[in-house]
Amino acid sequence: MAKLLSESLAEMSAHAKEAEDHIAAAQKEAHDKIVARREQSRATVEASIAKVNQDMHAVGSALAEKWKAVQAKINADKAALKANIAERKHEMDVKHAENHAKALEMEASLAIDYAVASIDQAELAVYDAIVARAEANRAKS
Repeated sequence: MAKLLSESLAEMSAHAKEAEDHIAAAQKEAHDKIVARREQSRATVEASIAKVNQDMHAVGSALAEKWKAVQAKINADKAALKANIAERKHEMDVKHAENHAKALEMEASLAIDYAVASIDQAELAVYDAIVARAEANRAKS
């Protein structure tokens, strides 16, 4: 049965402290003892690596299947995200086009209103001119 993560961390911490103590002691020892400690450490490392390899082989196939499932989930999530982004981009493009059309329609409406006002002003100007001509002709007579 697998160890709890807290147990593994506690073992790792104890192992690190032990290594720290060995290094501190080695710094005070003679060269021959240090070389012997190094060889002992090398043997311990090789045994640890062998144990990790053995553990990996034991759970390897199950882990590989889980990893494939995780990869498939990631790929599906990425595809869904891309589709969502594409949909939002399309929505933004449609919204932008709609806003642009509304702005141009408003501009055209204002131009028409201005043209109507200009025609009204032109009509008023013509009436003013007619009245002025009539008054000028009356003043002559």
